Amino acid sequence: METGVIDLADLDGAFDLQSTLESGQSYLWDRPDGRMYERDAAYGGDAWYQTVVPPLDGVSDETAVVRVRQRDGQLEWKSTTDAVPILTHLLRLDDDLDAIRNAMPDEPLVQRAYDAYPGMRLVRDPPFGCLISFICSAQMRVSRIFGMQERLRETYGEAVEFDGDTYYAYPPAERLAETSEDELRDLSLGYRAPYVQRTAEMVATGEADPADARGRDYESAREFLTSFVGVGDKVADCVLLFSLDYLEAVPLDTWIRSAIADHYPDCDRGNYTDTSRAIRERLGGSYAGYTQTYVFHYLRSGGE
Repeated sequence: METGVIDLADLDGAFDLQSTLESGQSYLWDRPDGRMYERDAAYGGDAWYQTVVPPLDGVSDETAVVRVRQRDGQLEWKSTTDAVPILTHLLRLDDDLDAIRNAMPDEPLVQRAYDAYPGMRLVRDPPFGCLISFICSAQMRVSRIFGMQERLRETYGEAVEFDGDTYYAYPPAERLAETSEDELRDLSLGYRAPYVQRTAEMVATGEADPADARGRDYESAREFLTSFVGVGDKVADCVLLFSLDYLEAVPLDTWIRSAIADHYPDCDRGNYTDTSRAIRERLGGSYAGYTQTYVFHYLRSGGE
């Protein structure tokens, strides 16, 4: 077992672990205290979070268990390997949050959202797990989306022993491709079950890979991701934003559409593509996805 700390004073801008991991961006982390995505879990605590990370190109070449908590201006971590590059990648510790905040529009709603959760960063999840998570997200509360991913891990994921406990990796595409629709429905995936199975099959056979969206211009990347079964524009935007470094992506979910109706009605253009272009420009252009995430979490958590 390796352990260490990351001094948060060395980052460009603030950092808050809880709001980063419990703001509806990622469903691939867990809290060993069982309080992940509990609405009344107080912010500002020092709870541990944990995940099993697949090999990441340019970051790590092995599956790793990572546990991390925030305390006394540091991130304390325990892992099967050196977790600093992994945490830097997954939690976007390399982002200049001060510069991103300065690029956000000077508007009351945005200011209130940022002030409520200073230090919240975007995540950079592994592409396949991110894709499947958001296929499961349609018409679901964040706690139920998380529960689906937890059941997928525990049923089909590889068991990894670490520090006296058993952890479960997110199942790879090859494993989910072998499942049946009925098996996935038994895990409460409902009508999403065939979408998950078919998308996993597409990745497992090499027909398509979500990571191949990288390098395309933003709207072309979104269109590419909609080739996966069960992926529309909103889910594609989530994968682009929370996995593939398209920080301009603004997923038009219920909360953001509500914000548009209440605060930015001039951005509603009657269809996803044109509304997306208008709200991206309004929320900060190349960093609009960051602004969106603050507004989403603020509204979802009862800020207005």
